Amino acid sequence: MLGRPWSVDQLTAFRAKMPDRYRVSVDLGAGCGLRQGEIFGVSPADLDPTRPVLHVVRQVKLVRGALIFAPPKGGKTREVPLPASVSRRLTEHAEQYPPIEVALPWATPTGDPVTVTLYLTDADDLPLSRSKFNPGVWKHAIRATGIPDDRRNGMHVLRHTYASVLLDAGESIKALSTYLGHADPGFTLRTYTHLLPTSEDRTRRAIDKAFGEGQADDDDPEPSDGLGTA
Repeated sequence: MLGRPWSVDQLTAFRAKMPDRYRVSVDLGAGCGLRQGEIFGVSPADLDPTRPVLHVVRQVKLVRGALIFAPPKGGKTREVPLPASVSRRLTEHAEQYPPIEVALPWATPTGDPVTVTLYLTDADDLPLSRSKFNPGVWKHAIRATGIPDDRRNGMHVLRHTYASVLLDAGESIKALSTYLGHADPGFTLRTYTHLLPTSEDRTRRAIDKAFGEGQADDDDPEPSDGLGTA
């Protein structure tokens, strides 16, 4: 069962409860739509120097109790837009916690070792593992925020929140599918069809914008299930 996308208030409150060392993981999940293992595997080298995109080329994966580097799910690398807010937070994170070189086997526990400079490591400069991060970091922040501690509020909820924001902003299913790394846009549509704005919503917004009343909503905003901002 899919988790309900978090509101901006929930996301902000949760992010504040995350330890400084791991806070940028929330930004990469909700701001770029990355999966947990992909978040753990992000390197400064993945930021494109010529345009604001993030190259998603690896994940940190737990296989038979051993951590490895592996391609993203399905073996598909991809590019995702890198918002200025996320880029700034990565820079701030790196100033406080300089990225660390980590060597892990590639693709299998017996694969050739590959060295990658990672943004996120633990206090011992070791790569993050879901088996330790989820109970030791994520769940502590969940409980401290008062969000229900259940499967719907695992780290994957950040991707759902990302999808909610993009769809609410009018992004296409095809583009969202690409950013999320789905093999089939049809799967994305089936997964997130409940988040698509209705035709009535689009009509009201279009006419309000044409009549110059788009700013009026800002004074008295309606509750939103989406992130609203990254």
